[in-house]
Amino acid sequence: MPQALASQATPTALREINRRFYDHLWSAARLIAPERLNTWPLVQSLLPRCQRRLEVAPGLRPRLPIEGTQFVDLSEPALMELASRGARVAQGEICCLPFTSATFDLVCAFDVIEHIDNDRGALAELCRVIAPGGVLLLSVPLYSSRWTVFDELVGHRRRYEPEALLGLLRQHALSVQHSAVYGMQPRSPRLVEYGMWWLTHHPELAMWWYNRVFMPLGVWFQPRLTLRPGMIDTQGVDEIILVCGAAGGAQLH
Repeated sequence: MPQALASQATPTALREINRRFYDHLWSAARLIAPERLNTWPLVQSLLPRCQRRLEVAPGLRPRLPIEGTQFVDLSEPALMELASRGARVAQGEICCLPFTSATFDLVCAFDVIEHIDNDRGALAELCRVIAPGGVLLLSVPLYSSRWTVFDELVGHRRRYEPEALLGLLRQHALSVQHSAVYGMQPRSPRLVEYGMWWLTHHPELAMWWYNRVFMPLGVWFQPRLTLRPGMIDTQGVDEIILVCGAAGGAQLH
């Protein structure tokens, strides 16, 4: 969602802007199976001991197995498509998840909390629904100094400084077990500016090219996810994926 719209919106209006934006995006998109994404080997390694699964705001790019997983999203078109593939779905928001506490062994939120004004509340909700011994998969962009027009284009509210991010996780009793470089942001600022111009002036055509050409190419050329124990050296890293253990959490081997 363009930042210019988000910066002027009340929380209620912001939710409606988000819903309309993603309804439009996912209505024109094809679902990309989680097996095609570079997170799949990691997810597979966790499945044997994480039977109860939740993914928040996946759109049509789910990372967890679709069949038998619970998904929460604002977008009805995305939820309908996921449900047709055997998923359990609920319309809702990350700051008010419609589940009782300690319900899930594995919770996944990719590219979500950086979009939320109350990111602490969002993280608290994710932790609330994780059972003792559970795992949180999280991805976020790093370094405010790396802010570009791309962040405005996709509706980021912030980028995270690594030490502040670790402190935020510790406040919620989360420990970083593994991490890796992540993300598919275009490297060329000119390409991002060009894409933003098209999205602003010709949104239907821009969405068509994104869904039918650029996203499939991004999936095809995505790098292998290389996990390291603990927190990686983040120098020069634009986005990171974190495998976080809740108190008493299962270990990734």
